Amino acid sequence: MFYIFLANGFEEIEALCPYDLLLRANIEVKTVSINETEAVIGTHGIEIKADTTIDKLDLNEDFCGIMLPGGLPGSSNLEACAAVQDFITRAYSENKLISAICAAPFILGNRNLLNGKKATCFPGFEDKLAGAVVTGEKVCTDGNIITAKGMGAAFDFGIEIIKYFKGESFALDVKAKTQA
Repeated sequence: MFYIFLANGFEEIEALCPYDLLLRANIEVKTVSINETEAVIGTHGIEIKADTTIDKLDLNEDFCGIMLPGGLPGSSNLEACAAVQDFITRAYSENKLISAICAAPFILGNRNLLNGKKATCFPGFEDKLAGAVVTGEKVCTDGNIITAKGMGAAFDFGIEIIKYFKGESFALDVKAKTQA
């Protein structure tokens, strides 16, 4: 299972576009509210119902990776959530995919998880990517970490996650089918 963590103030497109693409690629994915309820309100006031809440997840169960959407205060709310931090720690220690877009890569920078790794983020957050080799690219993959610039990169970010799990050929096929 791949988890997309959602906090109030998340950037809607950065979460839902990759989510949609992962579903199309038949990757097991769940949106996870860090709130007490499944309701999460995006940065533009759009309310969505997540698949589950973080308190219903078992950190010891198997998962293949996590995604941290950007948006403010969504990214800050994700960083402040101890359970999200626990999932980041486990994913990092087990070399599982950690993906973050827009402002959210700063969460990884604050945890010193980007040391020596290529990364990108929303312009203006570069100084928060401690130890990273900041590329400025739309989407950047370095090992098990995928970062992306922002809302305009959400589609390519989703395709890159698919590529990570299912290979380039499969990802390009999904991309072609969605851009017809």
